[in-house]
Amino acid sequence: QQGEVGTVIRLQILARRRQARLPPAGAAHKLIPARGLVEVRRRAADIVDIALEIRQGDQALRFAQQRFAAPVLDDPALMRNDGAEMAAAERLNPVGPVFNADSAYAFIAAQCAFGPRAMNTKSHDDCGEWIAKKFESYGCKITNQRADLRGYDGTILRSRNIIASYKPEATTRILLCAHWDTRPWADNDPDSANWRKPIDGANDGASGVAVMLEIARLLNQNKDLAIGVDFVCFDAEDWGTPQWSSQPDNESTWALGAQYWASHYDAAVKPRFGVLLDMVGGMGAQFYRELKSLEYAPDVVKKVWRAARQVGFGSFFLKQDGGGIIDDHVPVNELAGIPTIDIIPFYPDCRQSSFGPTWHTMADNMANIDKQTLRAVGQTMVQVIYSEQP
Repeated sequence: QQGEVGTVIRLQILARRRQARLPPAGAAHKLIPARGLVEVRRRAADIVDIALEIRQGDQALRFAQQRFAAPVLDDPALMRNDGAEMAAAERLNPVGPVFNADSAYAFIAAQCAFGPRAMNTKSHDDCGEWIAKKFESYGCKITNQRADLRGYDGTILRSRNIIASYKPEATTRILLCAHWDTRPWADNDPDSANWRKPIDGANDGASGVAVMLEIARLLNQNKDLAIGVDFVCFDAEDWGTPQWSSQPDNESTWALGAQYWASHYDAAVKPRFGVLLDMVGGMGAQFYRELKSLEYAPDVVKKVWRAARQVGFGSFFLKQDGGGIIDDHVPVNELAGIPTIDIIPFYPDCRQSSFGPTWHTMADNMANIDKQTLRAVGQTMVQVIYSEQP
């Protein structure tokens, strides 16, 4: 195993030399301090061990190399010798079951098979039934919160928030949430002929629900979690003012289902904290610390980003700040009073959108879903859930 790790290290160093035009001899110490290199080797060996437990053969090696190379060698904090990144709380220490990205991928495909899940459509209503029955099959108690909500243009939207409670009797609870409706218009598509067409919403809509469904499946399968989890699928998130509308964009036209849920929230036991999963399956996704999340729930941000490092996915959860987003977590914080963060991708160099090249386009489909992104987010959330004590 360490021989394979050494190969990865040498390849990485050679690549860095080419990029920096460093001389080939004696340059390694300029890239990684001696103590840091020892730590790299130790952490890499740990990651290989974990990979071999959950992957087989060549797939295990690829998994180890991918997870080792980026979060370890690319971590600026490790390149320093201040020891901050190597605090005990962030060392590899996975807990809980292994998240199955293939299963989550299948849950996305199943939602997309209904067609676009835009409000007031049969495909939307049929998919809602499927989601509720899936959660119920995994032992969750289902509560349907139906309401007629008014869209930006006055359209009455038949909304359905789906609340699935795992261990509803537990007095220690956390909240996981995502929206399940899809954008009625591909108003950010590069082709203006598509601006009024509905999107598949594989990433923007289905991915967050899929991660929650897979976690619910694991909880039901293992039955060893001491706390309760409330899975909330928000409706009517994506009926916000389209870019082609003559009306000015109004923040209140977004996240309508979450606004309704939060304004009517009266549960006897309030979750300790919440995590919103929004667009968590895209190609090339990385998750920066969203500014509203830092404002409302900085401790939860630290908890989740620490968990990502504990399971070897720190390269997906960057210790950098992104933008501030008006999303479902805003009313959950402001109206329900539950400290909730938003895991949402940030593409700082993407011209199409900082949410990524497929956001609100016809390209938001299964072809652009990445199982590795699903795995990174899903395993991180398993770590968060199983690290929480009653």
